[in-house]
Amino acid sequence: MMATDDKIEKSLISEGAPSKVPASIVILNVYPEVDCGRFPAKRILGDKLEIMADIVKPGHDILAANLVWRMKGNENWKSQQMAYSYDEDSWSSEVVLSQLGFFEFFIEAWSDRFSKKIRDLVRWKASGEDISAQIEELLDLVKMAANIASQTEKVLIEREISSLGIMTSPIATEDADRLVGLLSEKLLSSIVIKNQEKIDYTSSKVFTVIVDRPVARYSAWYELFHRSQGNVPSKSATFKDCEKRLQEIRNMGFDVIYLPPIHPIGLTNRRGPNNTKSQSSQDPGSPWAIGNEIGGHDSVNPELGTIGDFLDLISRIRELKMEVALDLAFQVSPDHRYVSEHPEWLFHGKDGTIRFAENPPKRYYDIYPLNFENPNWMGLWEELRRVVEFWVEKGVKTFRVDNPHTKPISFWEWLISSVRQDHPDVVFLSEAFTRPEPMKLLAKAGFDQSYTYFTWKNSKYELTEFIKEFLLSEVQEYYRPNLFTNTPDILPEYLQTGGRAAFKIREVLAATLSSSYGIYNGFELCENRPRSKGSEEYLDSEKYQYKVWDWDRAGNIKEYITKLNKIRSENPALQENSNLRLLQCDVEHIIFYGKWSKDLSNIILVAVNLDPFSSHEATVTVPTGDLSLGRNYVVKDLVTERTFTWSGERNYVKLDPNIEPAHVLKVIR
Repeated sequence: MMATDDKIEKSLISEGAPSKVPASIVILNVYPEVDCGRFPAKRILGDKLEIMADIVKPGHDILAANLVWRMKGNENWKSQQMAYSYDEDSWSSEVVLSQLGFFEFFIEAWSDRFSKKIRDLVRWKASGEDISAQIEELLDLVKMAANIASQTEKVLIEREISSLGIMTSPIATEDADRLVGLLSEKLLSSIVIKNQEKIDYTSSKVFTVIVDRPVARYSAWYELFHRSQGNVPSKSATFKDCEKRLQEIRNMGFDVIYLPPIHPIGLTNRRGPNNTKSQSSQDPGSPWAIGNEIGGHDSVNPELGTIGDFLDLISRIRELKMEVALDLAFQVSPDHRYVSEHPEWLFHGKDGTIRFAENPPKRYYDIYPLNFENPNWMGLWEELRRVVEFWVEKGVKTFRVDNPHTKPISFWEWLISSVRQDHPDVVFLSEAFTRPEPMKLLAKAGFDQSYTYFTWKNSKYELTEFIKEFLLSEVQEYYRPNLFTNTPDILPEYLQTGGRAAFKIREVLAATLSSSYGIYNGFELCENRPRSKGSEEYLDSEKYQYKVWDWDRAGNIKEYITKLNKIRSENPALQENSNLRLLQCDVEHIIFYGKWSKDLSNIILVAVNLDPFSSHEATVTVPTGDLSLGRNYVVKDLVTERTFTWSGERNYVKLDPNIEPAHVLKVIR
């Protein structure tokens, strides 16, 4: 037998068995976490963060657990006791997130010998057993905890125990009830539990939560094409002209003004009207072809004004309780100083020529992509961080990032984390239209909001599948969708062919499905002329030429947009995404969904006719049980101000796109 034991011992040692018995407590299913803690979860300043875990140990021991946390950069950790959540293996604790930045936490657990002794004492005493020895052991645990505790806690323990007059041995059995009663008192027991020797101690890895400003969760974006805000044809508008439009945009209810690149534009291979090769020195070129002899990413196009004019624009935007979002396009024109000063930062063909940007079958002859993995990659990375910090210091706190999926994920993870160390209030929006997993990975890497496929999702089936993947799944922990209705590059076929009703339908979907959405200027005017049949490019796009708009032209939906943004601002249920619920509707042309607050004080139900050409009617199902609604209740259409008395779960709706394509209903109890 001994020989067998020796073989087992040698075998364990040879296989790398630990030198001491490992803890038998296991911490599982920590929440929130993303990819086992590889990436941070996301929350908003002021949120109550509930942290949960399953903490398990075989046998009959009682466990104790602490949540230990700090803001990254702080030397000191804080801790608080966790409590049972659902059963004896499920634990939780709650922290109010009161500071922007990276919130770090881990969970520690140990065998709570103190609580187990009290439980066992009660059971032994009830069975008539002699418990004098157990009382001695319990008191020894308390004394050891007092030796570890702070001076204030030690004085409290000694005073309370002394009040029983049983500090000397032996302790009489009849003192058990008084001792157990005293030690079960919450304050005293928590002190002892915290300071007892932590036998069988274990801890989880450190998890991270990004704490953002509220604008990262709830915002309405307006893309303002800066050089098209004037009234003189064939001439660029200026930052001063942009200021004149701000009040109107604020009146519509938008709170983020997003500007395309404001930098000097390259001359080489400059694009002309409708993305043709420029034939005139008067063609302004694409703002995304950044850089010429005047400057690059840290300069402004003199046609727009000066840096001072830009700062004045930011000030005016702030006065109107909005904020500016700047386009971060990390690419260069052939005239950018990087080309001559750092040719190694670019891609080169075998013949030594620099490669243009391309997305087959398209090639962009006015743009060079940057090589983020060149031998001098760190020099490039540091330079681009300098660019971001340059604009942050000028007052820009929000960036819309152009094509981030064409750059390494490692770069974005490093850049965003690096910037946030000194500027935790900065917000990044990812403009990535690519495969689902890379889009999600960008969000995991730190982007606070993300563009989505919403722009092309039109049918009920398409929208439902999109909602399930990007709004209702586990991606809620890190992915915040910003539903843009259109962009300078994307005029969807639905808008081209569906008329004014299509614009209203897409507006109500974007504004109510997600807590963040955006429009590109011209959407409010129902601009829907494509460059050619089958193209998603706008005819006479302002990307390539100067343009003058009539912002009050007939057929606009400015009043409708204003109404929906007002509804969003007055109903907290529409200001988050985790509360979205798809609800049953018995026809394919109408989608029905709802959002409501946890306390059910604000309940919004939305029915949208997705067909811009025809009227449809349907029966929609309201989860009256979940919403604690009685047999009869009133719903008010917040767009039309009409009220309806509904009865039970199943109710009738009829939606005519030529009148109103949607109901945005508030439940009135």
